[in-house]
Amino acid sequence: MPADETSFPGGPALTRYDAVIVGGGHNGLVAAAYLARAGWSVLVLERLGTTGGAAVSARPFAGVDARLSRYSYLVSLLPRKIVDELGLDFAVRRRTISSYTPAVRGGRHTGLLVGGDATRESFAALTGDDREYDAWRRFYGMTGRVAGRVFPTLTEPLPDRESLRSRVDDEDAWRTLFEEPIGLAVERAFADDLVRGVVLTDALIGTFADAHDPSLVQNRCFLYHVIGNSTGDWDVPVGGMGALTDALAAAARDAGAEIRTSHEVTRIETDEGQAEVGVRSPDAEYVIGAGKVLVNASPQELAALLGEEPPAPAEGAQLKVNMLLTRLPELRDRSVDPRHAFAGTFHIAEGYEQLATAYREAAAGRLPAAPPSEIYCHSLTDPSILGPGLAARGYQTLTLFGLHAPARLFTADNETARDALLRATLAELDAHLAEPVTDCLALDADGRPCIEARTPLDLERDLGLPGGHIFHRDLAFPYSTGDTGRWGVETAHPHVLLCGAGAVRGGGVSGVPGHNAAMAALGR
Repeated sequence: MPADETSFPGGPALTRYDAVIVGGGHNGLVAAAYLARAGWSVLVLERLGTTGGAAVSARPFAGVDARLSRYSYLVSLLPRKIVDELGLDFAVRRRTISSYTPAVRGGRHTGLLVGGDATRESFAALTGDDREYDAWRRFYGMTGRVAGRVFPTLTEPLPDRESLRSRVDDEDAWRTLFEEPIGLAVERAFADDLVRGVVLTDALIGTFADAHDPSLVQNRCFLYHVIGNSTGDWDVPVGGMGALTDALAAAARDAGAEIRTSHEVTRIETDEGQAEVGVRSPDAEYVIGAGKVLVNASPQELAALLGEEPPAPAEGAQLKVNMLLTRLPELRDRSVDPRHAFAGTFHIAEGYEQLATAYREAAAGRLPAAPPSEIYCHSLTDPSILGPGLAARGYQTLTLFGLHAPARLFTADNETARDALLRATLAELDAHLAEPVTDCLALDADGRPCIEARTPLDLERDLGLPGGHIFHRDLAFPYSTGDTGRWGVETAHPHVLLCGAGAVRGGGVSGVPGHNAAMAALGR
């Protein structure tokens, strides 16, 4: 393909590229690296001033040397295959504890600690015998077997439903995960309300649904949360999430890709021969030719760029809170060290009935009275995100992810609703602490508490996520339907591919849509 020098000062080097990638999030960078390594001329155009999208690190608190994973924060679905093939200088670290869930039983503060040698003992102390622990091992033994069979397919051409079913080769597991609402399986397998709730949470991350939703959107969410790298483990990105996207950007540049930030794509036009991309930069507006256009943005944005009818609106359903503490708070459950409780996922107000109640309240247009959330401390596993002074003084980070907080609750007055939900969420946490978490907050250089909260509307404003939906739209099962194409990234236009979270097998920090769009572009 011809490649002419550009005449735009400060603009891209060429007027035409083999591939133009719209958006410099992690999936766009994965695609750029693969295509550049294949010898293609590649241009990445990012609207914001930095690459990374939602997978970035930032210092959100003035004068404080703490580099937090501001939006996305844990890694499970990123295949080792992508890390190895692109030669990424990036690592994850296993958390020593999977989860801790506080409870009050018989007026006594207790809890369920999962991970390490104390798991069986913790189940017995909470439930009175080994039956729930044994059920837990059976249930997650099943999901582990499914993970080992399904996860490798994510970077292969998209199987059809029957092919994937044959690969799973377990009719009970297939029915549980793919055919009936996950709530039925949870209720069959477990008797304890708290244990049921801990299991169900993986079906509700960024997904506003009931356990028995007939659409099975909760099943799709659950599946992706238990198959990562064939284990379902959620690991800590060493150096923060920005370390991943920095490594991806470096890999793309090293392979020859050109990356331009503060360059917004305004339109895409395509015909049988090629595509053209309209671009607005701080200095000029111009048109770039492309053999292929890979869109690392939402399906809504893709439709807008093509001038087409948009898909159904998406709606995010989470509250994201970042905190920096001078110390971890003590727990009312004195049997657990806070360093263990906060090292894994700390579940708050996530009993099975609590989750159902919160869903009903939010669906009726009310903020949940007891908002469910989960918390974890990155710096316990990876203190490198803290400056040496903070680490030496015992500072710690806390990341909180609230469930059942749909965007509709914030449309009338985002700030007021955000503040009210944050107060209620922290109150649920404080009910299990020996001291209010706000007493442990560090102060920034201006004397303000080191805490920030983001609603779905904030994420839509800051990152362009449609309706604040962290997956761009509801997740899809990882098999083909009538119009999904060979890789699940194809569109109605042969020169345009979708490589964002809205692709089939998208969602989470995985790089899978970027890999698959590159493979589709290369004709693999």
